[in-house]
Amino acid sequence: MKKLQLLGNITPAQFLRDYWHKKPLLIRNAIPGFKPLLKFEKLAEAAAANHVESRLVTGVDGQWDLQHGPLAALPPRTQPGWTLLVQGVNLIDERADALLRQFRFLPDARLDDLMVSYATDGGGVGPHFDSYDVFLLQAHGRRRWKISAQRDLALVEGMPLKILSNFTPEEEFVLEPGDMLYLPPHYAHDGVAEGECMTYSIGFRAPSFQELGEAFLQFMADSIDLPGRYADPDLQPAKNPAEIPREMLASVTEELNKVRFDEEDVTIFFGEYMSEPKHNVFFTPPAKPLVVGRFMETAARRGLKLSPKSLMLYRGKHVFINGESFAVSRADKIVLDVLANERRLSGEALAQASDDVLEALYTWYQDGWIELG
Repeated sequence: MKKLQLLGNITPAQFLRDYWHKKPLLIRNAIPGFKPLLKFEKLAEAAAANHVESRLVTGVDGQWDLQHGPLAALPPRTQPGWTLLVQGVNLIDERADALLRQFRFLPDARLDDLMVSYATDGGGVGPHFDSYDVFLLQAHGRRRWKISAQRDLALVEGMPLKILSNFTPEEEFVLEPGDMLYLPPHYAHDGVAEGECMTYSIGFRAPSFQELGEAFLQFMADSIDLPGRYADPDLQPAKNPAEIPREMLASVTEELNKVRFDEEDVTIFFGEYMSEPKHNVFFTPPAKPLVVGRFMETAARRGLKLSPKSLMLYRGKHVFINGESFAVSRADKIVLDVLANERRLSGEALAQASDDVLEALYTWYQDGWIELG
């Protein structure tokens, strides 16, 4: 496996073995000559939009203020101590999406989004920890990071932000443009801007098992089939009318124990769940969609590509895209696996697709899920 400068000239396998979920990694010059992909004005414009998740954090003398977007106005850039956080920048800028895709040595099902943090001098969000892995890429200016493996993750009460109450730094680094710091989950850290700066955070999805369990039960509710109705032909006179009869509970327990699920049920649930777009993601269909014949002709010449907003996954015979799933034949799966892994499909590969797949692709094109190459 090829060594990546992005990972400090180690292979993805070495990174996963030695650092992932285990310990931090500081990578100097991870992306040589890196410059911000978005100017401040573009970032501020995104923060003012309804469909973009943004936050404004201000910290002065240990007092923190948090405002959620849309943010119609921001403090002057000359005012120290404030931070603008914009989530999902990969969904609104193709270059940001391309940067996020550099981290596809990790599964798409884990890759979340690219967040941009703009801060004026002294700006930050306080000492905190994340429940997921994160790569912190310095895009502009300098940021001083203090990190700690401390186990004390108690938070200050009454704060609008999750601020660690007893942060004790163990290491300290100043990141310059192109430098990157990887932190595993629950690793305490505090980043403070030294002058105006921008930091790009590549975050990962780590749903709680409670969240997954609740969603899975909802998913299974649509497939449960328990015919019949409760009955008790052998009912005996009640001695204590308010007491639930043991026989009644036993009968209900027996029926509910007939609810079963297997690995295929979990696969379908998980693929749909992990590919479901976030609540603020909206697809834009083509303004003047081509008729199906012209679409096929153009796709044969130019190929197709997934929209940056689309997430396509697969497992076994099941293919998932944007929260939907379907089973496919072995031949069709070869074509769709290429689209999922490469996020694009050449005209030559498209020629191998069945009529069913071509029909699905045209529907996705009409919905804005895929685009002509």
